[in-house]
Amino acid sequence: MLNLPTSDGRLEKYSLTGMPLVPCGPSQPFTRTAFAAAHVISDPLRERNPWDTRPAVDWDATLQFRQGLWDQGLALAEAMDTAQRGMGVDWKTARELIERTLAAAKAHPLQPRVACGAGTDHAPPMSLTNADQIRAAYEEQAEVIESAGGQLILMASKAFTQIKAIPDVYHTVYRALIDGAAEPVILHWLGDVFDPALSGYWGCSEIDVANDFVLKLIEENPSKVDGIKISLLDRDHEEKFRARLPERVRLYTGDDFNYADLIQGDGQHFSHALLGIFAAIAPAASQALDALSHNDSKRFHELLAPTVPLSREIFKAPTQYYKVGIAFLAWLNGGQANFIMPGGLQSSRDITHLSRVFKLADQARILSQPDLAEHRMGALLSIHGISNSR
Repeated sequence: MLNLPTSDGRLEKYSLTGMPLVPCGPSQPFTRTAFAAAHVISDPLRERNPWDTRPAVDWDATLQFRQGLWDQGLALAEAMDTAQRGMGVDWKTARELIERTLAAAKAHPLQPRVACGAGTDHAPPMSLTNADQIRAAYEEQAEVIESAGGQLILMASKAFTQIKAIPDVYHTVYRALIDGAAEPVILHWLGDVFDPALSGYWGCSEIDVANDFVLKLIEENPSKVDGIKISLLDRDHEEKFRARLPERVRLYTGDDFNYADLIQGDGQHFSHALLGIFAAIAPAASQALDALSHNDSKRFHELLAPTVPLSREIFKAPTQYYKVGIAFLAWLNGGQANFIMPGGLQSSRDITHLSRVFKLADQARILSQPDLAEHRMGALLSIHGISNSR
C-alpha cells in the first residue's frame, strides 16, 4: 500500500488491484497494421551536461525494449516524436538509433516492419528558407533511412511554419519526396496540440481547406502513399477524413484519446494505428488486436477500453510532455533501470500526475511486475518527500 498525492493536495492510500497481462505473441496476423512509437532509454552513468550535449543512450536497453514490442507482433515507428526528436534527441543520435534498430529488426525471427521518421531537424532553421532547401534537408535524412532498409515516415517540419510557407511550397516539397521515395511513404499530420509551432500546417488556417489540400496531394500519386498518420486528437475529423481516402491508402490513427473506437471502426471504415501509447500498453494492444483478428469485438474492448483513461492522462495538456509517461511505465515495468530521460525531460511532469498514471496503469493491467512497480513508485514518492511504510 502506498500514500499517493491527489490533485487537491491530500494523500490517499492505494493498494495495487490489477491482474497484469502476460505478454505473448499473436496467434495469427493482425487485421490492423499497428506501429508502436518507442522512446529512447538514457544511460545516466555516461550523461554529462544533459541540457547542453548529445544524450547518452543505453543502447542495449533501448533495443531490448524494441525486441519486446516485436515479440508481441507490433511494428515499430522509430525516431519519432516519442523518441524525443527535437526535445533532447538530435539527428546524429536519431540516425544511430535508426541504424541500430533496423539491423536488429533484420535479425528478429518475426521480421517486423520498421518505419522511421525523416525530418529536417539536423539543419539550422536559418538555412531553411525555401522549398529547395527544405526538400534537400528531408532528402538527406531519407537517404540514411532507405539505405539502412527502413520505410519513410515524412515527419511534420517546423521549417514550413517558420517561413510561413504557402500551400504551393508544401506541395513542391512533398510531391518530390513522395514521388522520389523508394517505397510508399507514411505522411504525418501532427497537430499543434502536440507542438504549438506547427499551427497552420499545410499553409492552411482552416481545417477543411487543409483536408482538401492533403487529400489532393495523396490522390495525385496514391500508389506511393502507404498511409497518413493524423495526430489531431479529433475523432470526428479522423472518421470523416479516412472515408475520403483513396482505396488502399491507410489512415493510421495518432489519436491517443480515441484509438480503441477508431481501430474498431464504424462498419464501413476503420483506422490502423501508429501510436506512442502502444509502446506503453503493448500487452493490451497486442492481445486486443489478436482478438479483433478473430472477430471478437467484445474481448477487443475488454482489453483496450481500460487503457484509454491511462492514455488520456499520459497525453493530457501540455501534450508534448507525454513521453514522460511512456518512460515512466517502462521503468515501473523493469524495461529500464532508471527514470532518466534525455535532456532531463522527466522533470516536466509532476508527482501527482505520475501517481495517477501509476493507478490507471494498474487498473488497465499494464503493470507487469507489480512488486517491482510498487517498490519503484515508493522510491519516487520518497524523493518527493512522501513517506510510505509496508
